[in-house]
Amino acid sequence: MRLLKPSHSQHAAVFLTLSLRVCHVAAFISIQVPSRSLSRSVQDDVFFSVDVRCSGAPTILWTFTSESSSRAVASWQQGAYPNVSADYSGRVQTHLNGSLTLLELQLQDAGVYLLTVAEDSGSSKDAVLLLEVKEVLYEDLQYLSVSALALACVAALLMLTMWLLDKLYGRVVAWKCSKHVKELGNDATELQRL
Repeated sequence: MRLLKPSHSQHAAVFLTLSLRVCHVAAFISIQVPSRSLSRSVQDDVFFSVDVRCSGAPTILWTFTSESSSRAVASWQQGAYPNVSADYSGRVQTHLNGSLTLLELQLQDAGVYLLTVAEDSGSSKDAVLLLEVKEVLYEDLQYLSVSALALACVAALLMLTMWLLDKLYGRVVAWKCSKHVKELGNDATELQRL
């Protein structure tokens, strides 16, 4: 029995087959992201819409990264209870398709959100989403409108006070004139009696 040494073409065929198998396994993870950049205001909710598809039961991990920090948001396997980090407790909703909802946004929620989908085979795929959180100016507008209303009320009270003082001044002047006329009238009658 004689063993044949594999040729270069056989090595190439094996390499190509293994390469295609690895690419085929990795290609089973698909992440569709309709919008990679989102902008919301403080106190709004944001829905990170994705559609994850793969051959097995994937592990889904959402991670937050900003200039100052990086931390896990939530991780879960499809059909299992999600593991939500303490920083996001009560503010995260997970969805079967891999999407994530973050409730009651805060300014510090602005940054990059990384979705990692991993299979038991070891293959994984990432998607990056950017969130901009804008500060709400409604409170400033409310403060300005209340201040303007208060100033308008003060101005109305001052105008009413000025009007009343003017009327009072007119009555005082009329009363003094009538008193003066009466005094003059009494003096004239005394002169006539003499």
